[in-house]
Amino acid sequence: MIAMTTETVGKTLDEAVEDALRQFDATRDEVDVEILDVGSKGFLGFGAKPCRVRVTKQFQPEKAAERFLSEVAAKMGIVVKFDIKFKDRDLYIEIIGDDVSFLIGKHGHTLDALQYLTNLAINKGETPFVNIFIDSGGYREKRKETLENLARNLAKKVKMTKRSVRLEPMSSSERRIIHAALSSDKSIYTHSDGDEPNRNVVISLRRNNHKELKNE
Repeated sequence: MIAMTTETVGKTLDEAVEDALRQFDATRDEVDVEILDVGSKGFLGFGAKPCRVRVTKQFQPEKAAERFLSEVAAKMGIVVKFDIKFKDRDLYIEIIGDDVSFLIGKHGHTLDALQYLTNLAINKGETPFVNIFIDSGGYREKRKETLENLARNLAKKVKMTKRSVRLEPMSSSERRIIHAALSSDKSIYTHSDGDEPNRNVVISLRRNNHKELKNE
């Protein structure tokens, strides 16, 4: 849970509070209001002081993310549960259910899309930014192991054939796994090539006079 606070002023208490509610896109029962100055009407319009309040909203990204993902799953006709862990500004969500393969998709593309859309849905307006990571059935770790094995096997092929290998297009997170898996191999270097969403990793044999490209 993250607390968001703002101070607003108005001719009346209601006006000051309404200004804060507009900022937070919230209802009155979702905030706590502290009156800092009740203000005064002054005399004949002179010496009037505005009312000033401090309004606090408890932002619960875990609840918002769960609500969003539940709606998406319901539209897909899938019944799911969630294991949610909130640490600092990072939110880790494990989707649990019998048909979660539909939410993972080929090479995790659907899962990546869900993660991207959830981050957009939660990190909007004046809310504090939260990094949201979504997994299901331990897919992320399994995919990481698959990519690391693939990288090592292709590196062997490059050494044997002395020819570069270009992998299929991957997301930036998966490209980083390939780069990291081969970073300690002194006879191999990797770089990313192409434009999103068709950017891929190229594995090449390292040569002393070969200028290496930046990994991305």
